[in-house]
Amino acid sequence: MDMSSPTPPADETDEQRIRELAAQSQTAQADPDLLPALHTADAVIVNIAGRRLFGRDAFASAMAEALSSPLKDVRTSLRVHDIRFTTPDVAVVSLTKTVHDERPEAEAPSELPPAGAMTYVMTRQDGDWRITLAQTTPIR
Repeated sequence: MDMSSPTPPADETDEQRIRELAAQSQTAQADPDLLPALHTADAVIVNIAGRRLFGRDAFASAMAEALSSPLKDVRTSLRVHDIRFTTPDVAVVSLTKTVHDERPEAEAPSELPPAGAMTYVMTRQDGDWRITLAQTTPIR
């Protein structure tokens, strides 16, 4: 298999739709119903702290738990750097996740890194792009 050049997008709107999905995921970060819905049912999530979750339901549960804790005051912003299509229906998206820890100092342990190198694998299912894998590596 030749890995030297990525497959071009299936049509000219795919890259824009993927960028919009990444933006939606940032906007929905405090919505435990909407953010998981942007993922496939069998999604795998590895967060910036290294917690691995299997499936949209596990993600929704973990998200609801986090939003009922002081972590509700930690938000993130995303910047897309690169989109590569491995097939017309699969894209690898390279992003930077910046952490904005707005917890009061007494609640804010210092272990959260200020940023992470994030990778999304997105797949097209029934005409819609969804996040299949989200993995974040801390940048110290």
